[in-house]
Amino acid sequence: MDVKALLDKINKRTPTILGINQFSQFAILVPLIEKEGELHVLFEVRSADLRRQPGEICFPGGRVEKEDPNEAYTAVRETTEELGIDASAVIATAPLDYMVSPFGTVIHPFVGVIKDVPLKPNASEVGEIFTVPLSYFKEQKPDIHNVTFKVEPGKDFPFHHIIGGEDYEWQARHMEEYFYYYEDRVIWGLTARILAHFLELTNN
Repeated sequence: MDVKALLDKINKRTPTILGINQFSQFAILVPLIEKEGELHVLFEVRSADLRRQPGEICFPGGRVEKEDPNEAYTAVRETTEELGIDASAVIATAPLDYMVSPFGTVIHPFVGVIKDVPLKPNASEVGEIFTVPLSYFKEQKPDIHNVTFKVEPGKDFPFHHIIGGEDYEWQARHMEEYFYYYEDRVIWGLTARILAHFLELTNN
């Protein structure tokens, strides 16, 4: 294969995240609703019967399925399934920055406006829902705490093939965890980080 043919083959593809096929992809929605003449952010409390993160506060969302045409569709689909509303009740969506997590997932967040319609949360997924005035978050700065991830090579790792061997200085990864507090609620983790990003965009 000559150089031109080789470069043409590469140029015909669209660059993406290296190893993206090994990542699980999820889409979520930051739902906004009007309540008592003011915009509120809606949150879900995950059902206590769920295997992963029961009882934690989150936004509606879920895995991007192969049949979903795009990530925005996934975010709306998951929201309608979890809140028991029709897709027509989500009247506007806008994309936020997507995230590549250190746990092998890509998160595609969107913000959306939900019309004033009755909400019928799916009890198998949602324990309860609550809202917080957007103005409250505008006045609150999150608490930020650092988490450190350390590298632990497996027992069969070939240290004899790398310079430094078992004394190789691995780089530790640091990640910021965000916390918001509202009444007796603790909003933290990925939900709080996406909320902070949304607030940064709207404040600017």
